[in-house]
Amino acid sequence: MKKNTLIWSVVAVVFVALVVWLIVTPGKTGKLDSLATCIKDSGATFYGAFWCPHCQATKALFGSSQKLLPYIECSNPDGQSQNAVCNAAKIESYPTWQFRDGSRITGEQTLKTLAEKTNCPLPQ
Repeated sequence: MKKNTLIWSVVAVVFVALVVWLIVTPGKTGKLDSLATCIKDSGATFYGAFWCPHCQATKALFGSSQKLLPYIECSNPDGQSQNAVCNAAKIESYPTWQFRDGSRITGEQTLKTLAEKTNCPLPQ
């Protein structure tokens, strides 16, 4: 009986800690929030696919700030076909960045390149 109580107590503490972490963490700003927001506000669009390692690497550059990127998921859930939005935009490879002026670049990019293409300042 005491062993069961101990196990349930540990489970309850872990559960409470997880809930607190989930409540607190999303409100924290990432160090690249200003860059990601500026890129979005510049009119750029980041097209990618969930299964694309280069897309995942690009998102990882932004850390927790990736949630602010102007990302459009192109892959259908089957991972074998592309959705209508990306077909209409004529996206042929991932990642593809499209900018307000209509220009595009594909493949993994550096933060510096994305900042230059969008006229956004890199955080210090």
